[in-house]
Amino acid sequence: MRWERSEPGYNLILRHLASLIALAVASAIAAGCSIPARGPAVPASDTVRALPLGIPNARFYADDDPGPMIAEAGRALEREQAALRSAGRPIKPMPPGYFLAVSGGSDNGAFGAGLINGWTTTGTRPEFRIVTGISTGALIAPFAFLGPDYDPTLREIYTTTGPERIFHRRRLLAAVFDDAMADTTPLAEMIARHTDQAMVDAIAREYRKGRLLLIATTDLDAQRPVIWNVGAIADSRHPKSLDLFRKILLASASVPGAFQPVLFDVEVDGARYQEMHVDGGAIAQLFLYPASIDPSLLGVERRSQTAFVIRNARLDPEHAEIERRTLTIASRAIGTMLAASGANDVLRLYFLTKRDGVDYNLAYIGSDFTVEKKGEFEQPYMQALFQYGYDQARAGREWHKVPPAFERPTPVPGAGR
Repeated sequence: MRWERSEPGYNLILRHLASLIALAVASAIAAGCSIPARGPAVPASDTVRALPLGIPNARFYADDDPGPMIAEAGRALEREQAALRSAGRPIKPMPPGYFLAVSGGSDNGAFGAGLINGWTTTGTRPEFRIVTGISTGALIAPFAFLGPDYDPTLREIYTTTGPERIFHRRRLLAAVFDDAMADTTPLAEMIARHTDQAMVDAIAREYRKGRLLLIATTDLDAQRPVIWNVGAIADSRHPKSLDLFRKILLASASVPGAFQPVLFDVEVDGARYQEMHVDGGAIAQLFLYPASIDPSLLGVERRSQTAFVIRNARLDPEHAEIERRTLTIASRAIGTMLAASGANDVLRLYFLTKRDGVDYNLAYIGSDFTVEKKGEFEQPYMQALFQYGYDQARAGREWHKVPPAFERPTPVPGAGR
């Protein structure tokens, strides 16, 4: 059934919405509110030409021509081979390649942080050639990329952080007259505390060895996925590279509507513009590399290639009795869409690795984790989830070879007789 404009229900909704908007506008005028200003957006025809800090390989549009990304992968391979020769190691075949993809999931990132810490204790955690991150995964990715020395920082971030260190709530009018329902200055400050020039320099050193750290955001103006080449930014030695690195992490973790978007200053032919970026999860919950890229085109033979995928979420439905309230229903629907998107991304990466002959390993929050979550960024919940991920890794139970949809059900004793 479809509502037509002549139906009473449709008109009732319009009247209620009009009343709410009128009330909000009147209140805002009385309070002197105004919508935050921003610079002009990059023209659609110049989206790809806009270069932050003038660094040509600082980022790639994942839905664009894969040529620049393939070229960057080729240069990374050359740097890796040069590093191997310098160390007196053979390059035919190349050593095994390990890849790590860390998904979004907000405070559920405590799972991934715990898993990485536990993985280190087993002595089996490899050095990754490529690390990718989105949203909370973007906050984890640089520390996972740089290795076990950064494990204590991951533990601190995901076991001692409360909501007051992530955001400040705004008034209800922010829904109409501001850019988000929360001010994320605390999150920006936390990122600044844990990222410094020494960290950027360390990322640059690893980049020169052929390793890649990739973070995804969403260009909201262009409605396009952006993959930031963090190692290239770090290796540029640009005086503003640290600031850009911090803004990328903040943007990737900025849930649209809830958290403030991040504005990036860019230039095209001498004209200045601003891009608005939000959480990479607005388009995808995790990624390894675009499906348009065929690794075989690089013409390199490796002993093996292995992908580790950390999904900071459950992959089974979470039942709840939903109240008949507009915001509750809308919130539940959005959560359902994000869960479905995340599950689809897990399947997409599975098929991608099967196509390219990459060994697939998936970790996610299982149904055996039963601690109740009572609020956003609640410390007891995050501490329990960190410990759960840690224990899973310590016990060697974290990796699944196929997504849950493809797992064979456990046989029931006596069934089929």
